[in-house]
Amino acid sequence: MSESFKKTYPFNIISIKDLGRKEIESILDDASRIADGLYPDNALNGKILALLFFEPSTRTRMSFEAAMARLGGRSINLDSIEASSLAKGETLADTIRVVSGYADIIVLRHPSEGAARLASEFARVPVINAGDGAGQHPSQTLLDLYTIKQAMPIDKIDIGLLGDLRYGRTAHSLAYALSLFNARIHTLSPRGLELPDSILNELEENGTEVIPHEEINEVIPLLDVLYVTRLQRERFPDSASYVNIAKNFRITPEILESAKDHLILLHPLPRVDEIDPQVDELPCAKYFEQSKNGVPVRMAMLMEMFR
Repeated sequence: MSESFKKTYPFNIISIKDLGRKEIESILDDASRIADGLYPDNALNGKILALLFFEPSTRTRMSFEAAMARLGGRSINLDSIEASSLAKGETLADTIRVVSGYADIIVLRHPSEGAARLASEFARVPVINAGDGAGQHPSQTLLDLYTIKQAMPIDKIDIGLLGDLRYGRTAHSLAYALSLFNARIHTLSPRGLELPDSILNELEENGTEVIPHEEINEVIPLLDVLYVTRLQRERFPDSASYVNIAKNFRITPEILESAKDHLILLHPLPRVDEIDPQVDELPCAKYFEQSKNGVPVRMAMLMEMFR
């Protein structure tokens, strides 16, 4: 890793905006070498990772645990708010102060937007945001970019963001990161679940073109990458409304017939019914590979934060 990278790398990764393009590219390059087996398996021997997950998680939590184990480190866990002293009224700030004394790095997922930033102000060790409400999810964005890079150069791609873009933190982080790579962003979401104006304004200020669409068939032929996110049932007034709208945002083999030959289809998972299982067998379906990529990418993040 270059000296300039070491000097500019942040102590915490709370938002993907904490990283510039050079920092992102360096992490992705490291992840490629790690995926090829080019890393010391005892790099983090004696180090302890604290996983504070106050929301459900499978991929993020387990891939951070796997990443730490592959590097020779150990993990300790706090499973839920109910299993912690937060249930007794302890503040998040105090919890972070306490856990800072037990671990060398903290990975935090919390339902409240801004919780990770707050935690970083009280922690005495580095903090990685593993998702804060409708805010950010920077490690997910890094593995998303890594998966795209495996298939094509990231620069100047046409990418479609489909689904709940108002509350979808993975889409928020990815949109910010793609603005560094001169991407053209196409959006498709139910009414009321569009990208927030604050994000749209910032993307526009960065010179990123964001093009809204109303029909899936209209946007598919334009794309190099399609990034699908889950429509959250709780955002709809009733089950019938959800079913009626969700069917218009479902990806099927028939819809993909008009896609470019090199299109890749991504999803941060878990999916519900927004991608037909028959799509899993198509060459464009990369979401399980995307999930697997969480291990080398998070290994690269941990190694850099411990340098």
